[in-house]
Amino acid sequence: MSAKKQQVVDFAKIKSTMSDPYDKPVQVIDENGKIVNQELFDSFSDDELVNFMEKMVWERALHEQTMSFSKQGRLGFYAPTYGEEASEMGIALAMKDQDYLFPAYRDIPQLIQHGATVKEGFLWSKGHYQCYDYVRRGVRAWIPQIIIGAQYVQSAGAALGIKKNGEKDTVAYVFTGDGGTSQGDFYEGINFASAFQAPEVFFVQDNGWAISVPRKKQTAAKTLAQKGVASGVPGTQVDGMDILATYLVAKAAREFAAAGNGPALVETLTYRFGAHSSAGDDPSRYRTKEEEKPWFDRDPLIRLRKVLTAKKLWSQDKEDKLTAQYKDQFKQDMKDAEAAPEQKVSKFLENTFEVPTPNVAEQIKEYQAKESK
Repeated sequence: MSAKKQQVVDFAKIKSTMSDPYDKPVQVIDENGKIVNQELFDSFSDDELVNFMEKMVWERALHEQTMSFSKQGRLGFYAPTYGEEASEMGIALAMKDQDYLFPAYRDIPQLIQHGATVKEGFLWSKGHYQCYDYVRRGVRAWIPQIIIGAQYVQSAGAALGIKKNGEKDTVAYVFTGDGGTSQGDFYEGINFASAFQAPEVFFVQDNGWAISVPRKKQTAAKTLAQKGVASGVPGTQVDGMDILATYLVAKAAREFAAAGNGPALVETLTYRFGAHSSAGDDPSRYRTKEEEKPWFDRDPLIRLRKVLTAKKLWSQDKEDKLTAQYKDQFKQDMKDAEAAPEQKVSKFLENTFEVPTPNVAEQIKEYQAKESK
């Protein structure tokens, strides 16, 4: 990132005063594609701006192709990411290889950006054990969590481990949605990490809906970011449809936590354009077109596209070619996933413990004998 000064949000100041920083979420480019903070915008080079756009096009293409595979019956569970590209890619670009990632089920794109492969992402959806091969390659990421909010407790333990092991410039990253902040695990996780001043950044991707339950019915809190106050965790909001602002806030939160100041909490204001999941959810049953339209008008790709096009850094032709290129690769990734070996009970048992217990070792031998016949 450019060496120019980037003043975006001071988590240390928030922590010292626990003031209310939520009235105006951090923003660099507004929904009309207008630059509203020139100083922050100028801190990015042209190459960096193009890279941000390419990452969002990649995620949008991944979503579209994955939905196609899902409709063909070639995948299992899938949580669409359509509309959340700026939130997810902005945060992912602020991560470092040494950081520990704890994703939820809608965070497969960040997992892939952190070192997993697209093939492994497809295998996770198919429930195949080889989806976790990235762990064996040394990628510091946990299993995408299906249980809502559970990863907040898991990540707090990892953050404490980072501190106890004396790892420098390393933090734990954890994601949940607005619905996850209603779970007990959310509060336990942020309280534990704060009590031990562990290096962690909590991300709440507030897309407005916990399946069919709107955010206004989940909590009376003014914001989700302020839920950290009781635990001594500084938090702030950012326009999650603005990838530049999201990146800068995520980067500032990471730097704060990595410097030994304890955890930080970031609420990204975003929206899921489609269904909650591929498991038969129909958002038209609980959302109106009138509610959806303003969010579609804030499409993160459209707003950055306007800026880059005006700077002659982008074109529709370039975007179309990139999209086609990405989708061709995803089709090959799916073929590779479908070529994975048939799953066996013995392999499940082998993956249960790093060192099998005596009874599990006996079961492994038993099933291997049956499977060899």
